[in-house]
Amino acid sequence: MQQITPNNPVIRTMGRIDIDVPDRPVWVFPYTQATFRCTGTSVGVRLINRHNYGDSTLGAVIDGVPYRARITENDAETTVMLAEHLPDIEHEVVVYKRQDGEHYLEITGFLIDDQARVLPPATPAPIRRIEVYGDSVSCGERNEAALYTGKADPDTDLSPYSNSWYSYAAITARNLGASVNIVAQGGASLLDGIGWFCGPDYVGMESIWDRIEYNPFLGGTKPWDFSRYTPQVVVVALGQNDAHPADFMAADYQGEQSVQWRARYVDFLRTLRGKYLQATIICATTVLQHDASWDQAIDDAVRVVSTGDRNNGIAPDPKVHHFLYSRNGSATPGHPRIAEHQEMADELTAFIESLGPAIWD
Repeated sequence: MQQITPNNPVIRTMGRIDIDVPDRPVWVFPYTQATFRCTGTSVGVRLINRHNYGDSTLGAVIDGVPYRARITENDAETTVMLAEHLPDIEHEVVVYKRQDGEHYLEITGFLIDDQARVLPPATPAPIRRIEVYGDSVSCGERNEAALYTGKADPDTDLSPYSNSWYSYAAITARNLGASVNIVAQGGASLLDGIGWFCGPDYVGMESIWDRIEYNPFLGGTKPWDFSRYTPQVVVVALGQNDAHPADFMAADYQGEQSVQWRARYVDFLRTLRGKYLQATIICATTVLQHDASWDQAIDDAVRVVSTGDRNNGIAPDPKVHHFLYSRNGSATPGHPRIAEHQEMADELTAFIESLGPAIWD
């Protein structure tokens, strides 16, 4: 088979990608992807899987058909075949990262038949751009466990059932004809020091949002160059994991820790505004069960940002919104499955559309 370099100009990529070594890019975040057309009967990838935890898989959609391949070797270059015995015709291929920063993928090449041709995607790149900051729900974690829709997660490793393609964030972007960078990590809180990711020294979105690489078990961090991607719509879907190890917002809404959290959320929104001067910012949680005090906290924080503080010279920010799903915080005790992600995506899509076409200007 012939190997196509990842930086071949006909290949279109999406997502926050480490391109310090252009012909060996590193994929970290879920739904990071490469799109191209090719002829031939087979599609594969050469890669190095930098593994921290979970059962690593790679995803593809070829001619509209989903494929999943397990990555069986870690920390050494290996071949992962995505599809074989295809008809020898022209194919539309999307190769994408199914999972979050539980592993990084160093892509060394895409494999096609020896006599096959690689071609650019048939459609132009979207001009609409979305960015999502979130946790496991935004990643699509465990969403393929369809028999557990509306139920708690079973007590077993469901990492192979995590599929970012069917996350509400990805579905919403496809609904709207937009690209999307999903800056999300399972277990991530807003604040460092609480949540579920990288315990007991928990890492929150405060230490993820402006990085390409951030998992301390997989090496040092790398900063993200914000000039590489400017979204018109930003979704902030954080807060649920901040209730661990103690649900302080539910226990004492006016307590010091709760007041500080709301202030830090305000700071985060204003920091994002400093990066994206014109973006529409939508704040939300998800349909995963959680105490309603977190949504009240977000509502209060959004009100502070949207009204501004004239006494301290802070102007109102009318392009910051709080959005609630119809079954917000009540639909399921376990991770949302694909049907619930579709429900969320449909509602979020409708809300974004209700803001009018000018948000994309």
